[in-house]
Amino acid sequence: MRPTPATTPPPTLVATAPAGSVRRGFLGEFRRVFNLRTVALVFYICLAMVAANWFPLAMVDDSGQWFRQTVINLRQTLISGLLALAAVAAVRAAMARRATGPVPRRAFALGIVAVALAALLSAGVRLWVFGATLDDTRWPWFIAVGLLWTLVGGLAYALVVFSQEDEAARAALVEQACAREALNVQVTQAHLSALQAQIEPHFLFNTLANVKRLYETAPGRGREMLSSLIDYLQAALPGMRRAGSTLAQELELARAYLTILQMRMGERLRFSVEAPADLLDAEMPPLVLGTLLENAIKHGIGALPEGGRIDIRAAREGDGRLRLDVRDTGAGFVGEAGSGVGLANTRSRLAALYGDDAQLSLSMNPPRGVVASVVLPLRRTTATSDASWQGQPA
Repeated sequence: MRPTPATTPPPTLVATAPAGSVRRGFLGEFRRVFNLRTVALVFYICLAMVAANWFPLAMVDDSGQWFRQTVINLRQTLISGLLALAAVAAVRAAMARRATGPVPRRAFALGIVAVALAALLSAGVRLWVFGATLDDTRWPWFIAVGLLWTLVGGLAYALVVFSQEDEAARAALVEQACAREALNVQVTQAHLSALQAQIEPHFLFNTLANVKRLYETAPGRGREMLSSLIDYLQAALPGMRRAGSTLAQELELARAYLTILQMRMGERLRFSVEAPADLLDAEMPPLVLGTLLENAIKHGIGALPEGGRIDIRAAREGDGRLRLDVRDTGAGFVGEAGSGVGLANTRSRLAALYGDDAQLSLSMNPPRGVVASVVLPLRRTTATSDASWQGQPA
């Protein structure tokens, strides 16, 4: 049954490239936390803490003394902030080298302890920088500074842990998604190979039967048909499993195919093949043109006692698109709407390879017959050809 025009199905999703994880050394992991951005953040936090004392200091009449006191307070606060940040960075770098994944509770507690020790150390360093000693009057201040920066550093440590774990989880999800997409690519390629296997030429056995008959009745024509068949198979069989082809190669196969059929059908088949020379190096999926020709012979010209004509035309369409038409003067659309296996597989292949960028359509060819049109993105290959398809057998 001759199929009626149908639309191209929706495209198949194409996989994306997988992402990989990067392992860093201790220094690299340390710099992930202790860097210019985090140091600047600590500076602004310390500046905000010092700003809380600006109003009492502003009551001092001596503006120079107010400025000096502000600088001293900022310096002392920065000592605690930077030591806490260094402790967080060192703990995270050490844990990152030991294992990946969520931080155990014990390791998290050890990190808080390390931050607390850094806070107490910062209090001692601040006393030393200030030129003071830890006597009975400064113990409350020492403890208060240690507790304050233990709290601040602990919050910062928790924030770093949770953000890095979230980043690791996101990276793992991306890696799993990429692995799934890579598997989808393999499945799609296997599917395309299966589809190509289904649309191999079906005229082989008929041709061999004709060769046998001609050898009995007209040996000369039988040898000529067998030679043409050998030439065709030498060109066609390697292409049945390759992923890509060119317009020139597909037109050559079409010419050989129609030549063999013309020897079988005689005056019942006439054909021509035309394509601009500058399009012969365009990429073309293998066997797409052959499927359209087989459909035109089987459902069109072959159904008429008088036969008919097939014209193949390739042309550039619009901006960066290749159009290939197969026109026949056969029986046209007959019977109810349907879709052959060859055309259905061809549509599936085009959708998987090009998505919405490729179309396969069927339309009437007045006064009688069908036009099968394939529109593809125009992509060039490295192989070129100066052959012209003008003036082929008509």
